[in-house]
Amino acid sequence: MKTAIYPGSFDPVTYGHIEIISRAAKLFDRLIVLVSVNMLKPASFTVEERKKMLTETVAREGFANVEVDSSDGLLIDYFNKSKADVIVRGLRAISDFEYEFQMAQTNRRLCYKAETIFLASKTEYTYLSSSMVKQIAAFGGDISDFVPEYLLGRITERFNKRKD
Repeated sequence: MKTAIYPGSFDPVTYGHIEIISRAAKLFDRLIVLVSVNMLKPASFTVEERKKMLTETVAREGFANVEVDSSDGLLIDYFNKSKADVIVRGLRAISDFEYEFQMAQTNRRLCYKAETIFLASKTEYTYLSSSMVKQIAAFGGDISDFVPEYLLGRITERFNKRKD
């Protein structure tokens, strides 16, 4: 049984994330969507809130072989603990590649069996990022084209509270 990990901050989850989850779920027997803590990026949602949004997304989208977890440590430690075979990363644009390549090489150096597979985003999501969604929401813009309707209220409410 092949297990893959799709790590990210998912702050918040977007249609771009869901598209990568959908494709990776078809490629592997088991996919773990891992909410990772990135000390360099301030989060708008807690780890538990992000896990809850992803768990709801997995259930609503019917991804039977996908589970959601979180980690505040090194990805490679989680990779080894979960006995994963592959790390999945999404690429939106050429600019993502340099950073993602560096991460893949570092993970491979830390664990020789850590393979990373890159999935190129669909063209319609190449510009989409959680940071962009947060910025639009913070200014009261319409983010309904970027996140599922069932998450829309939670995301906009979070940013409306910040404006008050």
